[in-house]
Amino acid sequence: MMERMWAPEGPLDVGGILGPHQHGGGDPTFRRTPDAAVWRTSRTPLGPGTLRITAGGGTVRGQAWGPGAEWLLDTLPALLGADDDPAGFVLHHPLLKEVVRRHRVPRIGRSGRVMEALVPAVLEQKVVGQEAWRAWRWLLRRYGEAAPGPAPEGMRVVPEAAVWRRIPAWDWHRSGAEAVRARTIATAAWHAEKLESAKDSAEADRLLRALPGIGVWTSAEVRQRAFGDPDAVSVGDFHLAKIVGYALTGEKTDDAGMMRLLEPYEGHRHRATIVIGLSGLRPPARGPRNSVRDYRAF
Repeated sequence: MMERMWAPEGPLDVGGILGPHQHGGGDPTFRRTPDAAVWRTSRTPLGPGTLRITAGGGTVRGQAWGPGAEWLLDTLPALLGADDDPAGFVLHHPLLKEVVRRHRVPRIGRSGRVMEALVPAVLEQKVVGQEAWRAWRWLLRRYGEAAPGPAPEGMRVVPEAAVWRRIPAWDWHRSGAEAVRARTIATAAWHAEKLESAKDSAEADRLLRALPGIGVWTSAEVRQRAFGDPDAVSVGDFHLAKIVGYALTGEKTDDAGMMRLLEPYEGHRHRATIVIGLSGLRPPARGPRNSVRDYRAF
């Protein structure tokens, strides 16, 4: 076990910053335990690793195991938003001012690992969360490796790119992921080295969107997590535009309308959507929810 103590500048919401890296309550790569610790696994450039994070008294304590332990501790501050600069985030709307007064300006961390963000993002394309998270759990349990160290039971590390490339069609089917999403992930895995070496979010966006099956929404979801991009808006999300429109105007809007509303926050438009989400405002639900499909029965 390796350990690091880090004193962030100001209060830090560890759970809130790390929350976007969790994909469903049963995510094998992410756990919250009763002792207020957050556990996370990662396939680092040095190999698999497990990271346990606790915070208290103005100090963050990181403990790590496995070949990737040193890398995980070296990048712990970045994961928790130390490289994020919200200085240019100017509040233009009373709602955002009130939310920030209660919650502070949210920090955005970066994992530095593209494939770990890409695979679940592709699985979440155009489906309800439960469907995508079920496939993510199945694939990790089948092809991931056991988390190093004393991680909570059932935690797994995401497979290497070569493993994603050779998953057979029948196992994609068993996971509940249909052929289109399976091909997108396998194709991206062939370009994993180039994707992981992208120097910044802009280059990653260019590389990601050059691949078949990856559009604006998926690229934004990946760059939010891997690069901590405060301006990467999830355009195309089923709910986001409606929430932003309702929160800022009292009326639902579409993607184009959302981007117009977010223009004053250019450079921090993703951060603005996080603040809007913290407000808890949602348009009234009308009509039935989308059902969870199960491709395993087809």
